[in-house]
Formats: sequence, C-alpha cells, structure tokens
Amino acid sequence: MELWPASLAEITPDLYATEEVESEDKEVVAKFFALGSSLTWYVVEAQKLEFGDVLFFGYVHTGDWNSEWGYFTLKELEQQRYLGGIPRIERDLHFEKKRFGELDLEQ
Repeated sequence: MELWPASLAEITPDLYATEEVESEDKEVVAKFFALGSSLTWYVVEAQKLEFGDVLFFGYVHTGDWNSEWGYFTLKELEQQRYLGGIPRIERDLHFEKKRFGELDLEQ
C-alpha cells in the first residue's frame, strides 16, 4: 500500500498553513494507523523534504493521555515493521477529509 499518494499530497496544506486555525477546525486529510495497537496519526499539514521524505504535522493519538499534536515523517511510518519485514502502518483507505472536532477519538 502506498502510504502517501500524490492525490493526498495535492490536497494537503503546507506546513504552518493552518497555524492560525483553531485545533477543532483544522481539516484532517489522512489517517494512518498501526496494526495491532491503538496508535493513530491524523495528518493536517505536510511538506515534501529532500530524498523523498515528507514531514507531517498532525495529531498523534496513542489511546491515552499521551496523545498530542506534533510532527512525524513518512519514513518513520514506513520503517515500522513486524519481524519478517511486514509493514505495521497502514492508511485508512475509507477515511474522508473532516474537521478535527468531528473525529471520534474514543474508537
């Protein structure tokens, strides 16, 4: 699975573009999740970096009080693998862009 297709990159604001937008009103454009855990990454902004990497800003939901807004990279997500090399991170193919305040983080 391609985690970050061009179709998502095209609709995602650049880093700092939503800096003045209240958290609840920021638009989440993509959702990544770790198989077998409650870790979920919600992408709000992105910037292509050198060597093909992408720096994201979004909400990292850990399933507990440690959840927070922050930065993460595409390479960090792609490098998370199970023994045997099976990718651990997937993109929710059914996720549709929505305001952060509309997310159900209790799932």
